[in-house]
Amino acid sequence: MTLFQWFVFFLIIQIIHGFGTWKLYKSAGFKKINAFIPIYNAIILMKIINRPWWWVILLFIPIINLLIVPVIWVETCRSFGKNSSIDTLIVIISLGLFIYHINYSSKINYKIDRDLNPKTSLGEWVSSIIFAVILATIVHTYFIQPYIIPTGSLEKTLLVGDFLFVSKFHYGARVPQTAVSFPMVHDTIVGTGIRSYLNKPQIPYLRLPGFEKVKRNEIVTFSWPADTVRKFFVKEKGVKKPIDKKSNYVKRCVAIPSDTLEIINGIIHINGKRSKMPYRAKPIYSFSAFNSKGVSTSKLAKLGIDIQRKFKISEITQNKYKLIQPYIRGIIDNNPNNFVVVTSSKGIPYDVRSKGRILLTEITDFKMNLLLTEREAEILRNNKIIDSLNRNFKSYKSYNTSFFPNDIKYNWNEDNFGPIIIPKKGSKVKLSETNLPLYKKLIRDYEKNTLTLKNNVIKINNIVTDQYIFKQDYFWMMGDNRYRSEDSRVWGFVPEDHIVGKPVFIWMSIDGINDGFKNWKIRWNRVFTTVNLDGEPKSYRWHFLIVILIILGLSEFRKRKKSKIG
Repeated sequence: MTLFQWFVFFLIIQIIHGFGTWKLYKSAGFKKINAFIPIYNAIILMKIINRPWWWVILLFIPIINLLIVPVIWVETCRSFGKNSSIDTLIVIISLGLFIYHINYSSKINYKIDRDLNPKTSLGEWVSSIIFAVILATIVHTYFIQPYIIPTGSLEKTLLVGDFLFVSKFHYGARVPQTAVSFPMVHDTIVGTGIRSYLNKPQIPYLRLPGFEKVKRNEIVTFSWPADTVRKFFVKEKGVKKPIDKKSNYVKRCVAIPSDTLEIINGIIHINGKRSKMPYRAKPIYSFSAFNSKGVSTSKLAKLGIDIQRKFKISEITQNKYKLIQPYIRGIIDNNPNNFVVVTSSKGIPYDVRSKGRILLTEITDFKMNLLLTEREAEILRNNKIIDSLNRNFKSYKSYNTSFFPNDIKYNWNEDNFGPIIIPKKGSKVKLSETNLPLYKKLIRDYEKNTLTLKNNVIKINNIVTDQYIFKQDYFWMMGDNRYRSEDSRVWGFVPEDHIVGKPVFIWMSIDGINDGFKNWKIRWNRVFTTVNLDGEPKSYRWHFLIVILIILGLSEFRKRKKSKIG
């Protein structure tokens, strides 16, 4: 819906409200015309039902208004003597139209001094739950949202199992565009698989004022700009969602509006110079390690280098396989006489091998491909466990559709990409048949124009043109784990209206989050560490615990002081 359509809808609601309540206003001692005056009628209604004026603000906050409006219907009924559970149920089921019945009844009985406290413990419990949900939804939607790292695309900067708090107010909170949605959930109601929202109506894009802009090389949370999915990482054709219900990703913003980005042999260059990453950034590159006697995976693991290890399992059986299955990343050979598996750097635990009487032999290769940070590569070169270490990158270019702009005319790959200019709001681009693949999705999908190309003639909104002015800023997002990250190299630019927020700190971190509860280990050194600040990460868990204890102590002190006074 457009802003004009929402304005018309708002006026219709005012008319419906006015005709359904004007006698109630008059009975409560106010002028009946007040029932028809937009916004002022809500302020007067709060006086009639003896509720605070700031409830009016809640009526204009998306999602929150879905919770507070039914409460106001019930409160209105109770202010005019309709207190039974049946009355409450009817007014909610009728979407508030039961108030018409009260308004046009022959006897209107306004309860000016009614008791505002719930009559039963159940009513008190429901009232507390509703306002707890309202408060939590405001915080979740406009201030701080929890988020978990499910994949290793930012390894080793952010780890799988890191629980983040993402600030919505740094860049300015994005007002929900989905007008009807279940509170505090994303695209499905937890545990049901049921969609949590209605596709229509949609609220026009609006972002509240923030106090900073997205900076180059900051870690950012955003809505995945590609055609999204019902389930994370389960691709399905034709499944589309509203922007605010798309899957959330977290990546590093390596280029901002007006930057010229180019990846040369795996190294990011911005505006012709090698990009200087923050101290905490740990980009991962591909290396080949060689040792004439075989590369020792056990020694690599002792150095803390994340690798895959290969083992040959002797006399494999179904029962033995069930025991080792949780630790297997892949099977190279499933021949029972030559059963070869791939594991993480941790291998298969000794107690599991002992319990199943499993005999295994580690396979050592002379050459091994490793994913390393530059620091890890330096450590490895200074160590005597390898003869040589060389960085790999794809220097050979071939025309393909695997990388943005997914057009056969471009021969870019993950190591050699661009140059490409990141669009800035208000900037103008000269369009041609050659560069149109770079910008067609922006023009059509993100900025809602019609676009055609026929006989080398470009038409936007049925007007022949050779230029376009961008309506919003765009960003380029990439993972630090460059070879295990689906990012802008695959699906292109991230529009400003897809930006969700800024990760500010890790409040919990669990190693082995995907390996079952019994294998969970808390990474205490990461608990309550900051995300985007410079310097070595520092845990503030003890500071946080002390603050919590002080707050609890002050609360208990006040309770005891009040009880003594009473």
